[in-house]
Amino acid sequence: MATGLSLEIAAAAARLVVDEGLEYPAAKRKAARDLGRRGGRQGELPSNEEVEDAVREYLAVFCADTQPAELLALRNVALRWMERLADFRPHLGGAVWRGTATQLSNIVIDLYCDDPKSAEIAFLNQGLDFDSGSDDPDTVILSTVDRSRDLPEPVTLHFVVHDHDELRGALRPDSRGRTWRGDAPALRRLLDGATA
Repeated sequence: MATGLSLEIAAAAARLVVDEGLEYPAAKRKAARDLGRRGGRQGELPSNEEVEDAVREYLAVFCADTQPAELLALRNVALRWMERLADFRPHLGGAVWRGTATQLSNIVIDLYCDDPKSAEIAFLNQGLDFDSGSDDPDTVILSTVDRSRDLPEPVTLHFVVHDHDELRGALRPDSRGRTWRGDAPALRRLLDGATA
């Protein structure tokens, strides 16, 4: 059950997510600090689902005229890359999958590889300009930039490389039964619904 403080932090975090492009964890911590709660104690910080609800409310009030087109453009970029990297079982995650993305959002695509180095080798073989790195030594993230004719700024894509065996656990739904990520056919269904 969300407390008043938790909901207040969620609302402040939602503004940071939409207006500044912060990811949920960073937005929650910054919102808590801005509200005088030094990082927030356990139980004060809202869940990701609560922040997502607040983001949806914020988008409905302040971005209803622009966000659907931005989301559609980002999903089209994601699908193009997922088709390009189909050998690595790509699954779209984050705000682009969940439907809360704006033009400031990064595209996050999980790659499930038999050999984790194979994705990086494929990027090199395709002549892609990318960065490789992560704050976590056990996680490889390949990052690149692409353009969409429907967005004014370049789009940043992060490809999180996982072992193939991690795919099964990655498909578990959230507490409300919604998936955290989806494959290319699932994304096409979302796109077909958006253009129908």
